[in-house]
Parts: sequence; C-alpha cells; structure tokens
Amino acid sequence: MTADFPVVLDACVLANFGVCDLFLRLAEHPRLYRPCWSEKILAEVKGTHLRKLKWPKKLADSWQQKVRANFPEASVTGYEPLVSKLRNHKKDRHVLAAAIKGHAPLIVTFNLKDFPQDALRPWGVKAAHPGEYLLTLYEMHPAVVMGKISAISKKYDRDLEKTVLKFGISLKLFASKILEDMGAQSEPLARRGIR
Repeated sequence: MTADFPVVLDACVLANFGVCDLFLRLAEHPRLYRPCWSEKILAEVKGTHLRKLKWPKKLADSWQQKVRANFPEASVTGYEPLVSKLRNHKKDRHVLAAAIKGHAPLIVTFNLKDFPQDALRPWGVKAAHPGEYLLTLYEMHPAVVMGKISAISKKYDRDLEKTVLKFGISLKLFASKILEDMGAQSEPLARRGIR
C-alpha cells in the first residue's frame, strides 16, 4: 500500500518532535500520505529548533539532513511567484503557495487561523489541525497507525498508553480516541487534561 495524497506539513507540525515523528513514520512504508514542504518551511523549523526549543546546532542540522535524505520527493520549489496572489496571513502565504505548486489539497497546521477557508477555497486547498488529519488516517487505516505508534513506544521503551498520553499534550482528540479504542481507563485522560 502506497498512498500518494500530497499534504503540506507546516513548520509548526514539523518542529513538534513527537507529532513530527508520528507524521513522518506514517509517510514511510506503508505510506498513508505523501509529505510536502519547501526550503522556507524547513528553514522555519530550524529556527524554531535552535531559538525557541534550544536544540544544539548539531542536532538541528542532523534533523534537517535526515528529513531531506529520507523524503527527497517532499521538496516543493518554484512557488514564489504565487505568494503575492494569496490572501491568507502574510507570514504563511509561502505555505499556501507551496501547497498550490505541489498540487497538495491539504495543509496540516496548528495555526488554522492563518489559513481562513475563504483564502484557501479559490485554490482548492483546505487546512486541518494535525489531530484532525491523524484521526482521518486512523479511521481509514487503524492497524497501520497503531503499528507506527507501537514502534514509537518500542523505540523509547515506553508502554503504549504512555506514548498515547504524550500525544495528548498536542493532539487531545486523537489521543482520546486511541485510548478509548484501547479500552484505557478514563482517569489518566482527565489527569492529563485530555477529554
């Protein structure tokens, strides 16, 4: 199974290590979607890693190298002439331009306010919260999504419920649905503020 549905991942998604880890795993075999980004998006990620999250430069550089090496087909170029034609938030027009140029009908972002529907509709693009899109992928391919989450748990030597609870920090509805399907007790959800 290889899904070729192109999705632009905004910098705020890629810079969130746990969320990014799951998204990029879901873009590996068996791929559920095809990730897209631009050099400008990756530059924003690097800036967030270095300045906001205080990653060491070596680690930020390594992340950039690995992402480029593992997903060479993700890079969208030649979108710049579109930017001046767009009407979403000025600082995120390059993201919408990359989606248009990359023929990606979806942008996954935590910053939905920067992508109002009336600015996206003329271009045939929609924006979705990462948790919303993960729920869609989970509904379509629950075994694949759970397999990727299990692999993350194994990598970090955590039990599955703890891994899902960590996702709940940024992806409340998604984590709640997974825990509900796992038959997890509701107490850990309330304790973490996931409802």
